Amino acid sequence: MTQQIRPKGRARRGAVLAGALLTAGALVLTGCAASDDGGTAEGGEFDFTGKDVGAMEDYGVGDTFAATEPVEFGLFYRDHPNYPIDDNWLLFEELEANQNVTFDIVSAPLSEWDQRKSLVIGAGDAPDIVSVTYPGQEVSFVAGGAILPASDFVQYMPNYMDKVEKWGMEPDLDALRQEDGKYYLFPGFREEPRPEYSYAVRTDIWEELGLSLEPESFEEFAEQLRTVKEAYPDLYPMTDRWSANGPIEGTLGFVSPNFGTTGGWGFGQGLWWNGEEFEYAGASDGYRDMVEYYAMLVEEGLLDPEAITQDDDQALQKFASGQALAMGTNDQEIVRYRSTIEELGTDAEIGMIRVPAGPAGDNFQSGQRLVSGFMLSSEAADSENFLAMLQFLDWLYYSDEGLEFAKWGVEGVTYDKDGEDTWVLNENITAMGLNPDAPENLQADYGFSNGVFTLVHGSTVALDRSMLRPEALDFVESMSSKDVLELPPPAPLNEIEREQVSLYQSSLKDHVWQNTSAFILGQRSMDEWDDYVAELEGMNMPAYLDIVNAAQERYAESN
Repeated sequence: MTQQIRPKGRARRGAVLAGALLTAGALVLTGCAASDDGGTAEGGEFDFTGKDVGAMEDYGVGDTFAATEPVEFGLFYRDHPNYPIDDNWLLFEELEANQNVTFDIVSAPLSEWDQRKSLVIGAGDAPDIVSVTYPGQEVSFVAGGAILPASDFVQYMPNYMDKVEKWGMEPDLDALRQEDGKYYLFPGFREEPRPEYSYAVRTDIWEELGLSLEPESFEEFAEQLRTVKEAYPDLYPMTDRWSANGPIEGTLGFVSPNFGTTGGWGFGQGLWWNGEEFEYAGASDGYRDMVEYYAMLVEEGLLDPEAITQDDDQALQKFASGQALAMGTNDQEIVRYRSTIEELGTDAEIGMIRVPAGPAGDNFQSGQRLVSGFMLSSEAADSENFLAMLQFLDWLYYSDEGLEFAKWGVEGVTYDKDGEDTWVLNENITAMGLNPDAPENLQADYGFSNGVFTLVHGSTVALDRSMLRPEALDFVESMSSKDVLELPPPAPLNEIEREQVSLYQSSLKDHVWQNTSAFILGQRSMDEWDDYVAELEGMNMPAYLDIVNAAQERYAESN
């Protein structure tokens, strides 16, 4: 479903108390003047004089936020087709009743979210809160001064600071810092990383052929596919999906750390830290090993060559109908796979395998404790409710109480507790594969477990995994023995450098994507790998790496 950005006010809930005056006794924090980026000078405090209307005088870790008078915050909302926004959601009603908070919402559909976000921010029309922003996406907005430096304001968010300290998040946050030493995203946190992606296989076939659901290596997995091919020569042992923007991006994302590189959805700016310096991932030996592996699968008839180009529905139809016997998945999509299998009447059992070890080890990607977060527009700092906004966001996104509310809803209505860390969904409600036949949906009918408000279901291990089905928990446990790779060091670029590398990055990535497809499909021989690397060098890859590595050395010397 395609929607247009809605005019401001269309989704407005409740009324804002206009013209509220600074009340006696309201919290006033004073200090040095704001800096040019709308934040504060290093180590300074922000002057909230006239900007603390509705803020709590005493607010700290464990406190429930409730504005001292009704407040309304602007919100740029990502509208998900699985749960289209509804003004009557219980989530909105509860926030208005208990937190005294309503929103002036501007929404954009999921399918156009990133594009619309760039347009709105670029035009200077961004609402106060810009939701659903993944680490790294904020960088393009830094130079224009359209967003506030988050690192200047987290000191006024006690739950945020508490989790940073308890969980040792500073090294993760350092990866977000820009050349000025500040970071501009309020990220979601996970106490521990949670694996979500792997291959789904036909467990009935795997068991029939005596194959392990925990192959130790990618070589063993390929041998399994050969065994399946021998038993079912008319079928593809594996097809795949997630090729809308590049070749099998989801799969290359979760397998690449085991080959000592990054790929697919994890490719980002194409950089890989080899322990001494950044190298270009698409030209690395690890990337060559990974591409060569999938080229081998296609050449031997073990991987459906249409996996590189087909859309997700085509892939699902093949897997669910039994034309292919393995495919990439995550712990939520596998529920949809089963539904489709049932709809088609296929006699099949499926399950997730443990991601095997690769030539570079038994690895899990780094940086998975920071998840989707939000940005604040620079104009938010001019709001008379700015301090209340920071307190509310701190409560909703970083307090145990707010996180539980956003994920599970209202105790006694949408869920009940059975012990401190056991949540039981109301039997009439379904969510994330729980109570699959229930008539109501926690997201679509109530507004909870909504990616705008729950930051990809992050936070404590107990809460993060509280909606996982037993098979998903088993998968997480099986992956827990993998080695989490170390975070790469920060290499923040200045504005001139960002402009320079932006000229290189797109063309380099396009060339990598085109040739990844060509190598895997056998349209280009792996014997031409050195020629391909030379082509990347001719597209300013060395200049790109020189800039990035110089930035890393500069940051290391000054911090």
